[in-house]
Amino acid sequence: MIRAQVLICGGTGCTSSGSRKIQDAFRTSIENNGLADEVKLVQTGCFGLCELGPVVIVYPDGTFYSRVTPEDVEEIVTEHLLKGRIVERLVYNDTGKDEKVVGNVALGDTAFYKSQNRVVLRNCGVINPESIDEYIAMDGYAALGKVLTEWTPEDVIKCVTDSGLRGRGGGGFPTGRKWALCAPNKAPQKYVVCNADEGDPGAFMDRSVLEGDPHCVIEAMAIAGYAIGATEGYVYVRAEYPIAVKRLQIAIDQAHEYGLLGKNIFDSGFDFDLHIRLGAGAFVCGEETALMTSIEGNRGEPRPRPPYPAVKGLYNSPTVENNVETFANIPQIILRGPEWFASMGTERSKGTKVFALGGKIKHTGLVEIPMGTTLRHIIEDIGGGIPNGKKFKAAQTGGPSGGCIPASLIDTEVDYDNLTAIGCMMGSGGLIVMDEDTCMVDMAKFFLEFTVDESCGKCTPCRVGTKRLLEMLDKITNGNGTLEDLDRLEELCLYIKQNSLCGLGQTAPNPVLATLKFFRDEYVAHVVDKKCPAGVCKNLVSYKIIADKCKGCTKCARNCPVSAIEGSVKNPHVIDQSKCIKCGACMSNCAFGAIIKE
Repeated sequence: MIRAQVLICGGTGCTSSGSRKIQDAFRTSIENNGLADEVKLVQTGCFGLCELGPVVIVYPDGTFYSRVTPEDVEEIVTEHLLKGRIVERLVYNDTGKDEKVVGNVALGDTAFYKSQNRVVLRNCGVINPESIDEYIAMDGYAALGKVLTEWTPEDVIKCVTDSGLRGRGGGGFPTGRKWALCAPNKAPQKYVVCNADEGDPGAFMDRSVLEGDPHCVIEAMAIAGYAIGATEGYVYVRAEYPIAVKRLQIAIDQAHEYGLLGKNIFDSGFDFDLHIRLGAGAFVCGEETALMTSIEGNRGEPRPRPPYPAVKGLYNSPTVENNVETFANIPQIILRGPEWFASMGTERSKGTKVFALGGKIKHTGLVEIPMGTTLRHIIEDIGGGIPNGKKFKAAQTGGPSGGCIPASLIDTEVDYDNLTAIGCMMGSGGLIVMDEDTCMVDMAKFFLEFTVDESCGKCTPCRVGTKRLLEMLDKITNGNGTLEDLDRLEELCLYIKQNSLCGLGQTAPNPVLATLKFFRDEYVAHVVDKKCPAGVCKNLVSYKIIADKCKGCTKCARNCPVSAIEGSVKNPHVIDQSKCIKCGACMSNCAFGAIIKE
């Protein structure tokens, strides 16, 4: 009889930290200690607290162990599983202090989880994603059975419409309206497409859902197919997500085996089949028409709209396209009702939103919070604040397509309309936190370098315009910019937004416009004072040795890769600025704080 379960995170983050070795160690130790019939070992999807991985949770008590190593496993097995004594040194310390943690700390008791409302991520870290039986035990496929046996397609569309669900891929278009536009269009074949081509730097929400709960996407796509009259679907997922691809294929095979995909599902007369298409990592293929062009086997380039995909999409047939997070909401909306979903969030942004927290923040990982939660609450309470005593400076939302929220607007309620009002956008859900050491000009340049590389080149405003923008930012960060360049920069941004063919070009200038709006003083410092206030842009930074503090230990000189530091033992040293490559090795190696960056 099973009396305990050991859940080990099998998401990409923990896998890269060695969770597979931990699984092997648990399996061996459990067998060696004669517990194979009493303890069940379960590989799950992402728990969310990626910074603390590898994560292990022991049930039924729910003890949350963090940063577990293979060497720790034997102690957990012999002490906790065999003797019932919690290994306190491995229990997650949620206080942020050095005080000892005594007793059990469960995942749900942590500050990271208390404010979350997990709808999309409800099964991630809870079930084995490679087991259809565990998904069914969590009401899996009950929504599909309900709509196929009790509802008409019109009932499904009305339910989704009434819920207020908006597309979670970035644009925020009402999901029910999108389905309603496609449903009346007559065609021999219609399609449902899932966009899992998650290209934003720092974003991994869709990947985690596919790794932790792939069946919910399959179920939702079948429901969408029934609603619009489609019998075939495609999941377009990037090849860089091997774990997600593997688990999705296992889930599709299992659904076929159980009669939940294929012919005559639930004896309803409804047929639906699903295929996986791998993307090669082109950011532009996140745009729906470019994605469909890629599925068709052509180079991923956007198409002019209209006609919209609801009329003429994949293979010139009516098509509904939503992203992974959007689909993951559907089964719960069907089962729990549109009123339940609409009760969360704000007036025009219903439900929850999953964010990938990254950057200069204590708790990096996945969070799912109701729409309208303030940025301050996300960063300070859930994310644990900025490490090393630094000050919060800005948060980048929406990746290369988004803008930044400055510290002065940290109490902004995060939803579609509020972010749009301040010149930002929700995007797919990446949230990069920046502290006082971040140069906002350099940050805008980083994202623009990305979009220049990812532009498909089909339209001139994007292909040429973004390169000109990058050249101007290069000029500014190298100390050669002028005030006139700032006006030209803004003018070119607006031209690119208004004239680009697809969303990539239309949103590429957003990081530049947002930083110009909220951090113009940093741009002015770069062009007028020839200084980078954050000390990031190398050509505008110099290192200086303070003679009164220098002990003449020679460590800085010995670690300088270009021999730019001169001086004798026990005497103050000097940096030759003509030789200095501004690598910072001298400053990082100085034990006396005698080197400063200006």
